[in-house]
Amino acid sequence: MPFGAFDPTFETPVDNWYEPPVVFIQEGDTVIWTNNDREGHTVTSGKGAGRFGWMGGDKFGEPDGYFDSERFLPGESWSNTFGEEGLFNYFCTIHPWMEGVVFVGKSIPEYPHDAEGNKIEQFPVLEYTADGLIELDMTWEPNVIMTHDEVSFIYHTYDPMTNSNLDKMKYDFIIIQNGAEIFRDKGLTAIGGDYRNFIFDKPGAIEIRFENIESGGTSGIESVSRLPMTDPSLRTVVFSTMVYDNLEKQAHHEIVVQPAKRVELQYELLVAIITVPGALAIVAVLYMMYGKPKKNTNYV
Repeated sequence: MPFGAFDPTFETPVDNWYEPPVVFIQEGDTVIWTNNDREGHTVTSGKGAGRFGWMGGDKFGEPDGYFDSERFLPGESWSNTFGEEGLFNYFCTIHPWMEGVVFVGKSIPEYPHDAEGNKIEQFPVLEYTADGLIELDMTWEPNVIMTHDEVSFIYHTYDPMTNSNLDKMKYDFIIIQNGAEIFRDKGLTAIGGDYRNFIFDKPGAIEIRFENIESGGTSGIESVSRLPMTDPSLRTVVFSTMVYDNLEKQAHHEIVVQPAKRVELQYELLVAIITVPGALAIVAVLYMMYGKPKKNTNYV
């Protein structure tokens, strides 16, 4: 509470009666109020009278009973620990025009975990298709996902029998949040893996699904995983985690950029690119040597 908070006029030397007037914290955090004014104040949960509401003499705010500092003097402090989520309005019962708000969000762990709360000990997280033919390794950065912050999902496909990195594997990349599909894209892995970027607008549990994983072309890396897919349901891998409410950002304006769609060159195409020009050159030389018709000269 800054000096001058006791003054309800427009000429008050402070911009806000509680500074800052809106506080964003997590469940379990403690807020400390210090009285830097020249008069006593309270921090009382409820709805204040506002700048003009108290002037009639009958509106001095309505406490709701969640917390009350009672009067504390200049130079003194008072604190309150918020143990539950929610929006808490508060005001000063002595100066009812003084109002503030505390937003309390869900407590955010310092470690990554799946949607059930199980701690992820290390990245990448390994999962396997139901037929056991494909291993998919996944990392997301940052490891604890917040709304309105861009997250990168980075992944690789492997043959678990040979531990070989599988390139040219087609897949559908899907994000499901709170039971609803919010993103879908198709991809084709390279030796260095692949990735997708995303920004979440809402908090909640998410699933990152890979469906219809199958060979997408000829590769120098041979694997039984490249055999034709007989049952798509056996080629699905699912990861999960939680998205938390970002108390520092309430919106975002960034444009999410995805990796460029690569032009994958098949080995057959590479062979054609290499051999066709050579073959044409040989044909041209042979034509010049033997294919040019000879002129017959008749002397009369």
